[in-house]
Amino acid sequence: MELTHCRVVVLISGSGSNLQALIDASIASNYKVIGVISNNPEAYGLQRAEREAIPAYVVNHRAFPNREEFDEALRQEIDAIDPDLVVLAGFMRILGSAFVQHFSAGILNIHPSLLPKYPGVNTHQRALDAGDEEHGVSVHFVTEDLDGGPVVAQERVPVLPGDDAETLAARVLEKEHLVYPKVVSWFASGRLRMQEGQALLDGEPLPASGLDIQAP
Repeated sequence: MELTHCRVVVLISGSGSNLQALIDASIASNYKVIGVISNNPEAYGLQRAEREAIPAYVVNHRAFPNREEFDEALRQEIDAIDPDLVVLAGFMRILGSAFVQHFSAGILNIHPSLLPKYPGVNTHQRALDAGDEEHGVSVHFVTEDLDGGPVVAQERVPVLPGDDAETLAARVLEKEHLVYPKVVSWFASGRLRMQEGQALLDGEPLPASGLDIQAP
């Protein structure tokens, strides 16, 4: 009997290193990346998809007069692929309410901070400026609140003497590549769900900060 994999579409805007981590991990996992969509026609991640023989699409946000029309075109592209899960991996566009509601409980995002700290951009420099002793990454469900959906899991890294935003970002990125495939696999297996605005793992509500895990 053939194993049924969770069908995943990944949205990207740039280099696609998390996309590559998801693709690599999927070989021995329970999900399959069946499509990659970028709002940026120059995104290197599109080449990664093509090398892996994964269909790649561009929905260029600059071709639309407003966010609503872009969101609608993106929604139509995703619906045509018909995934079980939408995964944001360095997707640098804010998605509107109608889009999020359409894919309710089926969108994951990865964010380079220990949410609720530092939603938005420049997270590494903000952690340094605040004098934080630790920093990290969060995987969360996407809701209408920017980087405000229920957190599933977090990985922490120390802030070391002499760190700048670049060195700290590199340390966090290593954790991103480990934790994201793990969380996607939880969803693919049916263990992870969002219900009534709360993340559930094995039917149990997760704490507000998600699981503090050490990815293998």
